[in-house]
Amino acid sequence: MPTDTVGPPPAVIELRQYTLRRRRRDELIELFDREFIETQEEAGMSVLGQFRDLDDPDRFVWLRGFRDMAARHRALTAFYGGPAWSEHGPHANDTMIDSDDVLLLRPVPAGSGFTVSPAARPPAARPPVGAPPPDRFVAATVWSFPPGRQDGIALIRDGLLPVLKETGPAPLAFLATEPAHNTFSRLPVRTGENVAAVFTSYPDENAHRRHLDDLQAHPLTRGEILPAIEREQTSAPRTLRLTPTGRSLIS
Repeated sequence: MPTDTVGPPPAVIELRQYTLRRRRRDELIELFDREFIETQEEAGMSVLGQFRDLDDPDRFVWLRGFRDMAARHRALTAFYGGPAWSEHGPHANDTMIDSDDVLLLRPVPAGSGFTVSPAARPPAARPPVGAPPPDRFVAATVWSFPPGRQDGIALIRDGLLPVLKETGPAPLAFLATEPAHNTFSRLPVRTGENVAAVFTSYPDENAHRRHLDDLQAHPLTRGEILPAIEREQTSAPRTLRLTPTGRSLIS
């Protein structure tokens, strides 16, 4: 039984975006859902979500979580040194052009992360490999701020999130950069980053658009919060438009 997926929600989360070889995304998703969910969980991590990027047919986005940085090192060492990756890793790597676009994140404040857990969905209750994807839309919006500055993150946490909850469904999670050193150098992560990320889920993309319209029309957001965030950010925020795969915990 996994030891690090039972208990509190993950305190360290990887947002991983893979650029794949042309027309091989479904091939990787089928392999991932068949060979890399339970085997990663057995190594001590939480496979939180797998997604198709609606803006790029050759991009696969996924999330996995860990209890802390020490648990991350143990779990990654066990999995990438284990039999599942030894047997199926070369096939997975062959579908990829780039797998280094990885953000290391943490809930801010603690407790604002994802509440889903593999431990809450026993094997018998899990969708089978090849299950149709749920009819859901997930948005992940990522803001970038100057290194070391927390003002923009605080504006989102204390200003934008309450209005998001007031005008539509509450976010699934609010995360910011995990500043700890990457102790598993075999898998690079993006360094020098200072980001905040908000994840939300909707029945469809139209519901997401309506929520954005209501958010932007809110007097506090329009007049104070968004202009203040814009003054802090180093570039325009990027929103990932995602659809979960059939075995994604997050949907």
